[in-house]
Amino acid sequence: MTALPDPARSRAVLIGTASYRHLPQLPAVEAGVVDLAAELCDATVWGLPVQHCTVVTDPLSPQTILDPVYRASEEATDTLLVYFAGHGMRDADSADLYLALGDSREHLGYTAVAYQHLRTALRSARARRKVVVLDCCFSGRAARALSGSDVLAAEAAVDGAYVLTASPRDRIALAPDGERYTAFTGELLTVLRHGVEDGPELIDLDTLYRVLLERLRAKNRPLPQHSQENGVGRLPLARNKSRAARRTTPAGPVLAADVRAAMVSTGLAVARLLRAEGNTRDALPVLRLALQEQQTAGAQGDLLTVQLELSELLAETGQVKDAIEVLELAFQQVHKVYGPEAVLVCRRLADLLQESGNHLQACEVLKHALDIGERGGPA
Repeated sequence: MTALPDPARSRAVLIGTASYRHLPQLPAVEAGVVDLAAELCDATVWGLPVQHCTVVTDPLSPQTILDPVYRASEEATDTLLVYFAGHGMRDADSADLYLALGDSREHLGYTAVAYQHLRTALRSARARRKVVVLDCCFSGRAARALSGSDVLAAEAAVDGAYVLTASPRDRIALAPDGERYTAFTGELLTVLRHGVEDGPELIDLDTLYRVLLERLRAKNRPLPQHSQENGVGRLPLARNKSRAARRTTPAGPVLAADVRAAMVSTGLAVARLLRAEGNTRDALPVLRLALQEQQTAGAQGDLLTVQLELSELLAETGQVKDAIEVLELAFQQVHKVYGPEAVLVCRRLADLLQESGNHLQACEVLKHALDIGERGGPA
């Protein structure tokens, strides 16, 4: 296969559960699912239209997960990609795989979504090619049951599909302390953002699996598994940015906008590094400077990313009022645009408003998030 899947005839459903009532929290999941959506919609990666990429965060019912998958399976005729990140579970009386919801309880399969229901939805899909990515964590008996085998990939297999699983064994393996993403999704995003050195022009699923396997093994982290049918592994999923970066380009003037974009990107990376090291004092001014430069450039670019990062850090350091101001500005920019960033801005703004006692305003923001989520378009 020498071409990427047709974005107009393809769909992606990205599901992430970060918040739980009875299971350990997985905060890294939320950032991963939102940023993965951004990469898939990036024209330099795949170019999937935003309206063809559905993001579901913190689902509380099976319908919240399965309905978007069934809709996508009816619409997609080229490629259907389904991604889930969160806790994976085993029922106490069976070895079946379950995907945990926010209210799920360990070893009680009836409180979660049976993977077989998701598999049924995928089997009925019209798409010629189906891709399933499971970034699930396991603990206790489930971890031991999967140890050293390809059990998860085999159980998750779908006719005519490529299934890629992280198969981590515990919470630390899934979301290492101090890291923005889960171990598996973090490496996946790195490949999409930076490409594969000396790799093909287009990164197919088999290449993606091999690179993830090598990188996770080098870091002594749980190794991914995969299964496939009908040669789907040769399906290109993303452009190789490493190849694009090596192409020679004609010399030309350096534009002020390019300089500002580089400053914003670098500032964001530096701030994240400082945060990872616990140095919030220095991270704050770096993020403020990055935000100022991005606003001066007058383009979207990384603006929302910087605003979300800055508001999160302000809230962590007790500057809730300033965090709300940053998110309110972001809300004004995205409230008429449907996409994962819009939903995330609404959720975080509502949380801070409620925390500060502005319950009515928080409800209005959440209502707006629900509206754009249900309609798949602007409110």
